[in-house]
Amino acid sequence: MPNRLAQATSPYLLQHADNPVDWWPWETDAFEEARRRDVPVFLSVGYSACHWCHVMAHESFEDDDTAAYMNEHFVSVKVDREERPDVDAVYMEAVQAATGQGGWPMSVFMTPDGEPFYFGTYFPPDARHGMASFRQVLEGVHNAWTSRRDEVGEVAGKITRDLAARELSTGDAGTPTEETQALALLQLTRDIDPASGWFKGDTKFPPSMVIEFLLRHHARAGSVAALEMAEGLCGAMARSSLYDQVGGGFHRYVLTPRAGGPLVPHFEKMLYDNALLCRVYAHLWRATGSEFARRVALETADFMVRELRTGEGGFASALDADSDDGSGRHVEGAYYVWTPEQLRDVLGDDAERAAHYFGVTAEGTFEQGASVLQLPQHEGVFGAEQVESVKRRLLAARDARPAPGRDDKVVAAWNGLAIAALAETGAYFDRPDLVEAAVGAADLLVRLHLDDRAQLARTSKDGQAGANAGVLEDYADVAEGFLALASVTGEGVWLEFAGFLLDHVLARFVDEESGALYDTASDAERLIRRPQDPTDNAAPSGWTAAAGALLSYAAQTGAEPHRTAAERALGVVKALGPRVPRFIGWGLAVAEALLDGPKEVAIVGPSLDDKATQALHRTALLGTAPGAVVAVGTPDSDELPLLAGRPLVQGEPAAYVCRNFTCDAPTTDPERLRTALHG
Repeated sequence: MPNRLAQATSPYLLQHADNPVDWWPWETDAFEEARRRDVPVFLSVGYSACHWCHVMAHESFEDDDTAAYMNEHFVSVKVDREERPDVDAVYMEAVQAATGQGGWPMSVFMTPDGEPFYFGTYFPPDARHGMASFRQVLEGVHNAWTSRRDEVGEVAGKITRDLAARELSTGDAGTPTEETQALALLQLTRDIDPASGWFKGDTKFPPSMVIEFLLRHHARAGSVAALEMAEGLCGAMARSSLYDQVGGGFHRYVLTPRAGGPLVPHFEKMLYDNALLCRVYAHLWRATGSEFARRVALETADFMVRELRTGEGGFASALDADSDDGSGRHVEGAYYVWTPEQLRDVLGDDAERAAHYFGVTAEGTFEQGASVLQLPQHEGVFGAEQVESVKRRLLAARDARPAPGRDDKVVAAWNGLAIAALAETGAYFDRPDLVEAAVGAADLLVRLHLDDRAQLARTSKDGQAGANAGVLEDYADVAEGFLALASVTGEGVWLEFAGFLLDHVLARFVDEESGALYDTASDAERLIRRPQDPTDNAAPSGWTAAAGALLSYAAQTGAEPHRTAAERALGVVKALGPRVPRFIGWGLAVAEALLDGPKEVAIVGPSLDDKATQALHRTALLGTAPGAVVAVGTPDSDELPLLAGRPLVQGEPAAYVCRNFTCDAPTTDPERLRTALHG
């Protein structure tokens, strides 16, 4: 049997390369083979850090009998959702429409034309809890295909037509207004649980984009309620088991136990979550001066650099939830949990107080008597220096445990988010090493992911670019990272690269008639539907991320087509923001920038090494004006359009605060600049 996955750049596909299932990657030949053999296609979509993907693989895809049945009656296609978000999005939409829920692994049965007719997610090896076994599903689909083909074709055709009809156009809705933002905030206040600080619901994902909206709304409108909600959410997340109290960084989500008690995390760590949350906590510190927020931002940045940075300078996608528990078994959370005995082995006399401080109990708060560390209201147990000593010792001991697997795939979009977070965090907290890490990742994207037409590859691994084309979120988030880097470093080359990417957005992703955006380019592979989704998922939607980057680029350059495209794209926020603000938080955050201008800050000085110039630059970066852009350089610089015609003031460095390239009187005083940028 040929091993078609052996040369994949996806760690997820490589995990399945030795399965007895005769897997195909997503390619035309797979569908041609299904057509030749007259069998359905079985599509399995997942990602390397997915716990239940591993479970189904061990139970079914590594089972010889199950694999033999699949090989005889199906052409089986394995897809990494992180490499092909377009394939994932199209078929996940079908799964959710048919079943009312979705998730990974995603299991879809389709015709050789790619038309889906039966769906699911995880299927167990044996029937249980009213759920059919995977073998029963396979047999049922095979029987339907061979004995009721007309019915299967009718179902597949109807589903495909329904999907194709789901075009979204809100370009004529107009731009968001003060009322849009106020109604969105009102709806969020109804969704929050004031007792816990979390949004309501048993499964709690980090609402990074919503928090960014809340911080920007507070900065622009002075809403105390918005700031209190942001502080409550940030406090609840970073004190809970969602946050790695020893090593920094955030897990994917937490669940509320049915019998009460502390939240239980799903332990995988994703680059996108940590990049977004690092930036959120840095922005919370910028707004409030909170030492707690500063610590979390820096610990999260350090986690990304320490555990996710690749040898090529980019950032890996994820760490697995599972790891070896020391006995050869792969167990979820084994790397992160502690028993009182383990604390005593590492901490000696400090163990009892550490158990109290971190919520480690004799009964355990997780499984097998182990506890996930959290941070209840017990700061008085230790002094700050003792806390750091305890954490250092626990981290050193944990480093000796078998580590979770790492998905070394570099995803362009998520690296763009990391670049923005590390550049700003490094600038805020005088950590040039973090800025250097951001520059290193940006260099990798330019060197490896950009071709000679400035088109993006979605992924790379081990210094080799993947074959899959970048989607809208790649172009938008990488541009966002480059724009942040330009503001922090004053290097105009990053603005230039952002412009190249955003020109592709205008030319290949925007519907000229409606102003709507698509997730794939006009020249991308054609699926049964061209994916299009303006709502946030785990990261900002490509639609609203593009609107934000286009708006920032227009503020830096005065480019009218980019601003017009951003405004048209934000029509979706006006339509959806007041109704479902939790699912369009980044769009609401971009709308705050639009309502504020956004402000454009030009800092001119004799050189970037000049102390007075640096003081103005730092003040500008620390301004809370929503979405404000910063350009810094000498008056004769031709790399940054915002600096053109902005001279020194009586030979002194000066700051110009502008909107639409029309500026207030310049100032040489950092305090006056601070006032202008804090509302």
